Amino acid sequence: MKKIVLLLTILSVTFFSIAQNASIKGIITDTINKQNLSNTVVSLLRAKDSMLVKFTRSNAKGEFEIKNIKAGDYLMFVTYPEYADYAEPLTLKDSAKINTGAIYLILKANLLKEVIVRQQLGSIRLKGDTTEFIADSFKVQPNATVEDLLKKMPGIQIDKNGKITAQGETVQKVLVDGEEFFGDDPTLVTQNLRADMVGSVQVYDKKSDQATFTGIDDGSRQKTINLKLKDGKKNGYFGRISLSGGTDGYHENQAMVNDFKNKEKFAAYGIVSNTGKTGLNWQDISNYGDQGGNGMSVEGGDGGGVMISFNSSGDDFEGWNGQYNGQGYPLVQTGGLHFNNKWDDDKISMNGNYKIMNLMVDGSSTTNSQNILSNDTINYTNDFQKFQNRILRNRANGTYEVQFDSSSSMKITADGGVDHKISATYDSSESLTNSNLVNRSLRNLSSVGDNSTVNSNILFRKKFKKPGRTISFNLRENYNTNIATGYLNSKIDSFQNNIFAGSTITDQYKTYNSRTVLIDTKLTYTEPLSKTSSLIFNYGIVVNNSNSQRNSYNKSADGKYTDLDSVYSNHYQFNVFTNRGGMAYNYSRKKIRFNIGNNLGFSSFDQTNLVNDSVSRRNFVNWYPTANFSYSFTQFRRISLNYSGNTKQPSIQQIQPVASNDNPLNITVGNANLKPEFDNNINLNFNDFKVLSQRGIFTGIFYSFTQNAIVNSTSFDALSGKQINKYVNLNGNSTLSGYMGLNFKLKKIDTYLNFNTDVNSSTTNNIVNNVLNTTKSGTYSGRAGIYKEKEKKFTLGFSASASYTSSVSSIQSGIQTNYWTYEIQPNIDWYLPFKLQIHADADYNIRQKTPIFTTNNDVLLLNAWFGRKFLKNDALVIKVSGNDLLNQNVGFNRTVNSNFITQNTYSTIKRYFFLSAVWNFTKAGTTVPTGMF
Repeated sequence: MKKIVLLLTILSVTFFSIAQNASIKGIITDTINKQNLSNTVVSLLRAKDSMLVKFTRSNAKGEFEIKNIKAGDYLMFVTYPEYADYAEPLTLKDSAKINTGAIYLILKANLLKEVIVRQQLGSIRLKGDTTEFIADSFKVQPNATVEDLLKKMPGIQIDKNGKITAQGETVQKVLVDGEEFFGDDPTLVTQNLRADMVGSVQVYDKKSDQATFTGIDDGSRQKTINLKLKDGKKNGYFGRISLSGGTDGYHENQAMVNDFKNKEKFAAYGIVSNTGKTGLNWQDISNYGDQGGNGMSVEGGDGGGVMISFNSSGDDFEGWNGQYNGQGYPLVQTGGLHFNNKWDDDKISMNGNYKIMNLMVDGSSTTNSQNILSNDTINYTNDFQKFQNRILRNRANGTYEVQFDSSSSMKITADGGVDHKISATYDSSESLTNSNLVNRSLRNLSSVGDNSTVNSNILFRKKFKKPGRTISFNLRENYNTNIATGYLNSKIDSFQNNIFAGSTITDQYKTYNSRTVLIDTKLTYTEPLSKTSSLIFNYGIVVNNSNSQRNSYNKSADGKYTDLDSVYSNHYQFNVFTNRGGMAYNYSRKKIRFNIGNNLGFSSFDQTNLVNDSVSRRNFVNWYPTANFSYSFTQFRRISLNYSGNTKQPSIQQIQPVASNDNPLNITVGNANLKPEFDNNINLNFNDFKVLSQRGIFTGIFYSFTQNAIVNSTSFDALSGKQINKYVNLNGNSTLSGYMGLNFKLKKIDTYLNFNTDVNSSTTNNIVNNVLNTTKSGTYSGRAGIYKEKEKKFTLGFSASASYTSSVSSIQSGIQTNYWTYEIQPNIDWYLPFKLQIHADADYNIRQKTPIFTTNNDVLLLNAWFGRKFLKNDALVIKVSGNDLLNQNVGFNRTVNSNFITQNTYSTIKRYFFLSAVWNFTKAGTTVPTGMF
């Protein structure tokens, strides 16, 4: 009997311990001085009746742990003398191990101060590498957009085109609840979703799926903003319709409708506009816009991860990249669909997007350039161009992810599209060497092309029973074809000693057919060494095959284009096969993260000239070292240092041994003997934020230098004004850049101030007439801004910036390009009785004249509107607006590129007046309980 009782006792104790093996641990810290608080009482109360279940006190290091807790709903209550109490609801499952991390307590006196300033304490939080802004801490007007909200957040800037910069880097993705929304098109999200839907805004560097899975960085990063929606805003439908029409035929009409049902999201949009609003983001340019180049970049990440990217190298025949960049007069008709859902307790998710666009851009431009050739020779070119461009673009992308069980999952992503592009350019130019006229030219270039792109990726992930031990397999595919035909008609009049010497006429029919296929495989295994360190191993094979056929035909005697011009025709095949593998060590504790690794790659180049059947084979050994270190002083202050080395293979356009005469005065020749580039990149960042004073500092320094950089070797004939460019490898190219942002609030006058500085300098080498030329260039800029708001009265903003540019080339050190540019941007909104509102903003650009840039291009752009709000919650706004009231808008830019300096003015959208109606509609569905998303 005693044995039975003993056995039952053991079984009951065992069962009781199994059923109560959940635990909670964390550390208690003071918000102000960041000291850990010992002897803090941590109590666990039953949620349904507030009965005390367990309690403990923190040790001398501020650490606490409560063990053997039954599954259920609880309230954790933290108390310490003279500090405000802290409470947090918790739901514990069997065997749950919860680490709350640092719990920050605040003195009651300081908490009272923060209540007076509208509870700004929690406006910004730092969670690991993520900066989180609490949306309700930043006051915006009713029906304001996400873009309006982001403009008020420290460290985030948005330019007039909607391009977002955060912490000194361009934001490449804007997600909604962690999911892509219309294929991560930032402007569609920020300019159409309402600010009051957003609970918080997260800013972070998005890592690859594999790096997120393994916990070890593979070097792939994208600056990302994630909009976390409020729970109450995730159910129902909402949208915005904007209709605008005005003078000179200008119009801008757009609509977006969203229907959210629990985890299912559906959205659609449409835009018809000729004011420059295309609904397309800058990221599309790199994804789909310029398909001219197929050069491959193999980048080794820490942890041995390898990424494949591409060099690009287009030419005039491939021409327009299918984007509107502010030059000319656009007409866009575009729309899209979005769908996102999750099933089976979020084990299965799907995200899909489709976009179609018909874009037409007509315009003209004038370009004045200076080409420094030697100490006593400078070539000047004056060029006038008219263009007509058309494109019909279809794009689709999707993601399907399935969680098989708690340890394994698979993610499939795919995107692709088809472009039909028509481009026509008329060009008139004259060229002078020193003060002597050397040529005048007329050129007509037209092309019709079709581009198809298919990209896909499959990632399988598996976790083993041992924490930290994982294996994953990634298969990536890229397929691209580009087919184009067109005509080149050119007449060049040559002069000697300013006397006409004869003409050269080119009349050709051109065809272009290229295809690129990439298959990239990678197997990755991680092995934990301890709770804080691990090793990662990887191996993969990359196959990158390119085929390019370029033909130019002269007119035969019968007037048909059948006479093949062998100088400007070639059929070339460039295949790259790479074996690569490596390993890395990763170390991570509460405040310190460190990893170091290296990949070794063996690449073979198979180059075949299919015209004469000549074959060239070359082999390269490539190293891909990486190292990353970060230290968190506190939750709100951290520093990081990163290094990476990566190899970039030449594109097929750079390596194909054929001359391109799309511009007969500027001929480009490929080089079959090019070697891969090797880039070294070093990045140092420091962020610091003080909660109570709302002072933030964001700063960083970036340095890179390139070995075997692919650059131009230019041979220029001063007598004819003709130049031939050939790609070659050179050492010595480097870039140094830095930024610093300071944001703070003057509490006495309730005004925000921000200051930003940027430094960019570079050393670039090229060859001019067999002479090594080194150009040192730099741009140094600073910006200051102020923002003041009085609720329901006015909002006032003002920013001013100054930028200094300098450039000097070694082949003509006596000529230096130095100039200042300034920009002043005030804006104000007055909120008047009877729901009336007046808005005005200005953009004043001041550009210093130079001996080269002698034209006065100072421009003052003044915009304003007057409107009234109607309906419940001010849902409807009727307004009258004026764009460029002073009619001064002039398209203008300056470029300093090595020894080549250009100034470009172009036609662009000018003054117009609008009558507009904007309706924001919404209907909430049944509120979804917190925790379902």
